[in-house]
Formats: sequence, C-alpha cells, structure tokens
Amino acid sequence: MTIRLDGVSLTRAQLVQVARGEGVELDEASLPRVSRAADFLAAQVAREEPIYGVSTGFGSNADKLLGAHPLRDELPGATRSGQSPHIELQRNLIVTHAVCVGEPFAPDVVRAMLCIRINTLLRGHSGIRVQTLQALAAMLNAGIVPVVPQLGSVGASGDLAPLSHLAIVLLGGGEAFVDGERVAGAEALRRKGLQPVTLSYKEGLALNNGTAQMLATGVLAVQQLEDLLDTADLAAAMTIDAFAGRLGAFAPEVHALRPHPGQVKTADNLLRLLDGSTLSDIAYHLVPRFRQWLPSSWDTPAAQALSFDIGWDWVPFGQRHGREKFYQRFMPFRGGKKHQPQDSYSLRCIPQVHGAVRDALEQAKRVLDIELNALTDNPLIFPDKQAEHVEEQVISAGHFHGMPLALAMSYLKAAIPVLASISERRLNKLVDPATNDGLPAFLIGNEDGTESGHMIVQYTAAAIVNDLASRAMPASVYSIPTSANAEDHVSMGANEARHVLAMAADLGKVLGLELYTAAQALDLRRDMINAARDLADRADAEAFATKVQGGPLPDAVDRGAFLVEVDALRTQLANSAEFRPGRAVAAAHAAIRARIPFMERDRAMDGDVASAVALVVEGSVLAAARNARA
Repeated sequence: MTIRLDGVSLTRAQLVQVARGEGVELDEASLPRVSRAADFLAAQVAREEPIYGVSTGFGSNADKLLGAHPLRDELPGATRSGQSPHIELQRNLIVTHAVCVGEPFAPDVVRAMLCIRINTLLRGHSGIRVQTLQALAAMLNAGIVPVVPQLGSVGASGDLAPLSHLAIVLLGGGEAFVDGERVAGAEALRRKGLQPVTLSYKEGLALNNGTAQMLATGVLAVQQLEDLLDTADLAAAMTIDAFAGRLGAFAPEVHALRPHPGQVKTADNLLRLLDGSTLSDIAYHLVPRFRQWLPSSWDTPAAQALSFDIGWDWVPFGQRHGREKFYQRFMPFRGGKKHQPQDSYSLRCIPQVHGAVRDALEQAKRVLDIELNALTDNPLIFPDKQAEHVEEQVISAGHFHGMPLALAMSYLKAAIPVLASISERRLNKLVDPATNDGLPAFLIGNEDGTESGHMIVQYTAAAIVNDLASRAMPASVYSIPTSANAEDHVSMGANEARHVLAMAADLGKVLGLELYTAAQALDLRRDMINAARDLADRADAEAFATKVQGGPLPDAVDRGAFLVEVDALRTQLANSAEFRPGRAVAAAHAAIRARIPFMERDRAMDGDVASAVALVVEGSVLAAARNARA
C-alpha cells in the first residue's frame, strides 16, 4: 500500500509503514501550492530582493548579499564559472554540511527521515520546486537509502548535518545503500535510473533545515515503547502469578480515587491479563514452601519424577495466644506465603510506575503528532499574503528549533530506566529466597550445591538498568552555541531522540529477562501447589502430615487436634480445582516454552537469554497474550 503524502495528514502509523518499506506518492492537490511558493521566490530573485538563504548567505553570513555572478570570476585570468551564486549557495550548503560521523542510521530511520521531509515540504511554504520533491520521492521509492552517520546534529537549525547527508545523494554525492550494498551516491542513482538534481533557490535550505532526524527516531522509538509497555505489563502479570500475588491493589475503585490515565489503564490491563487465574489471590495457607528433593520425598512413581519437595510449618496451639480470632479465619500453617495483605512495591505499585511511564509516552505522542505535519524550515514563505515589502512574505522564524521534541524525549529518557528498574526488582525478588515467597533459591533445586540457576540473569538485568540510568541525563539541558553564536541556543533534540531509540532496545532486553525468569518461577509455583493438591487428593491426614513440620509427636496429647487441622488443609486442597495462571499469562508462558524449555538442571543459558530477548523483539509473546484476551 502506497502512502499518500499531502503535508497535513501523515500519521505515526503511516510513517512506520514507510520506514519498513512502503512507498509514497505526492498528493496532486498539494502540488499547486508548492509551485506557487517556488515561482514566488524566483520572481523575488528577479526583482533583486534581499531574502535570507536565497539572495543572502546563511547564519552568520546573513549580512552578505549575493551578486549577479561569483566575485572570483573577476580574478585576473579567471575562467568564468557560468554558475549563478544563488545556485552555488544551495549546492555548497548541502556539500559542506554533510559532515556527520559515526555508524550509519538503520535504513528504517533514514526512510522515515525522507518521508518526513517530503511531507513537510508539501505544505508549500518552503520554496522547493515540484520536480525536486518528485525526485526525492523517487529516490525513496527506488529503495535508495542515503548513508547518514548518527552524530552531528545539535537540533537547531534543525538537523542540518544529517539532512544534508540525505540531500547530497539527490545531488549525486555522498553514499547510499542500494539493494543491500553501500555505494557512491551517483552510482546509487544510476542503478535505479535516476538523475542527479541541480538545486534552485532555497532548495538546499528547504532540504536540510528541519527536525526530521529527531522526529524520525522519536516516532520509531515511541512505536517500540508502545509495545514494550504492554510487554512490561505482561511480564509483571506473569510475575504476579508466579508469586500468587494479591489483586486488590489493581481494583477499579482504588484507581478511581487517583485517576491518572496511564495508572488506570495499567491496572485494568493487569486484571485482564490475570483473568482466569487461580494462583493470584489464593489463600495463604494453601501455598507450600519449596523443600529440596530427596529420594524419600514422594510416594508414587509419578510424584517421584518431581524435582522438588514441599512443606508447611504448623503453628502450635501454645503460640496462638491473643491470635485465636486470626486462626479461626486462617489455617495455622505457614508455607510459602506470609499472612500479609499486601505485596512489595515492585508488585503492588505496578499501576503507579508503569502508568507514569505510559503518561510520559502519551505526552511524547502528542508532540510527535503535531510535528509530523508541521513546517520546520526557515524562512517561511507566504506568497499569497498582501504585503508592501518582501520581508512580510518571507519571514525568518524558529520552527527548526527542536526543543518541543527534545523535552518530550527527555521525559522518555527518564521514564525508560524507571520501567527497566522495576522489572529488574521483580526479577531479583523471584530469584532471592528471602523474598520469593517459598520458591527455591535462584529457581533451581540445587540438591548437591552445584547449581546457580537464574542467579546471573539478575546480574545482566542489573547491568543494563545501570547503563540505562547513566544515559538518562537529559541532553536538552546542555546547549552548546553554534554558527559563530548566531545559533546561540540549540536543543540537542537529535541526540535526545537517538538515545531514546537505543534505550528502548535495551529496555526490551530487561523485559525479556524478566519474562524468562518469571516463566521458570511460574512453572515451579504452579507445579508445587498442584503437587500439594494431588497429594491431598490421594492421602489421608497422617500421610499428608509428613509434609508438615512442627507438629506434635504421634503419642502427644495434641496429636489428634493437630491431625484434624491437617485434614482440614488437605480437604481444602483436594477440593480445589487445578491451579493455573491467567489465560493471557498462560498463553504467553506457552509461547516462551515453545522456544525455551523449563530448566530442570543447570545448562548453558546464553541461547535461552538470546531467545527470550528475541521473543520480545519479535513481539510473539505479546501477540500470544493479546490473542488469548481477544
């Protein structure tokens, strides 16, 4: 499907489509206004009117008026160049500004930049000719991807240097990727049957004066973050089920009292993901604690295949003084879950934390949506405005300044490490036996003391979170003047958006690690509780009491009363339905298990980790959960 560009209706979704390979077409109804501005400029040049960037130099050279021919033509013995200074000005602007360094941007970023530039020029206030716009669109549609190194824009006057790398290929210079090969710009045009363009009045300035790099990277980053936020909710939901967590903190009536939009949405999403769970909100006393497997742990061949043992501690009658009412409601057995009405912050405060990140993302989306169809070059041309002097029709302003984008990206830069940090805290809670509510240390049996399980997975997550936090310093607060102080305040928005795009990818790695770890924990939690249920179904009170420590000896006075309480626990478990996670969580868990098996014993984990990250990048785990909710 070809995306029609008209300068006023480009959406983020359409831009992503173009970035991923869709072609573009120019809206025919928009072309007359493009021609009108170009013709107006040509007429003003013929009248020898002084117009910034057309008949004057740029930046600190704005006080220099162009002559009829290059002054150097008058040197003794000089051969006349035959070139108008107005045309030379535009060409020189591009070739001298294409000075970025570093690794090239990925093709999707560059294609998005081209699309943005074409769209904004279609507004008809930039002075570019229709044939130049058509050549730019033809280059994009032909699959020519200019080589644009990543470092070089200060975000005002727009993204001058990177956009010059786009435009220089149109002129037959620079380098480009074509059919996967990096070649000279002229060769790229030749291979696709295209001709280099000679720029006319203001066209160089129209091509390189705008916010397309920061906008392109910002849109692609936001597109990733939208899915990553849903992935973060999914990872959190799987972790909640693995903890047999409490859902009261997500109740609608709770969040109605503090109705931040992202918070409300996150709480609702968690409840939907956990719908159908019989692990969440389980009675505390039903959750057994992990005990290391022994040959004598189980009584049947099927049960002996388990890699764990389970157990509870019984609260003796003598320790219940003053707590009798409590033990009328809750059975006197301490297993994996403590008798407390709330989970730790990394679980209980997911709506408040994830929701705040959602709100930061929404603010960024609002800014990006405006910028996609905004004019961001300079000067702006108003050919139909009735005016006495040309300065009233060609107005120098500051729409190239990237601060609206820069601050929105700064907000996201601060938000990304927050989301990664709470994910790592949940992962850490899962592997730490002091905090994982009765699961094995590092989620492995380790009967012989030889296994590390998921211990080092948390190290990797911690390293990424630290790296993200160290990159969260807002570039937008640190302006470095340029152009001999003519541009004495710049946005650094290009760096800001570039950082956000890279940080989004690293956030996905942390979420992949949480999902990988939560899947292991969920298997253990589910299997441990269901093993208790199966034992309760086939055993009597005496047999079930072998899993309970602290009970009276067989000849003790309290033995009978103890067995009555054990049998009540056994009966409640036996009468329970099979314990399972929420439907969406179960579907996501199955998608993980299709690629990564449960870890019974230590094994090389590098392939597992790579697969977990890939599942997030591909979106297959998230898709499985969404389909289960549909």
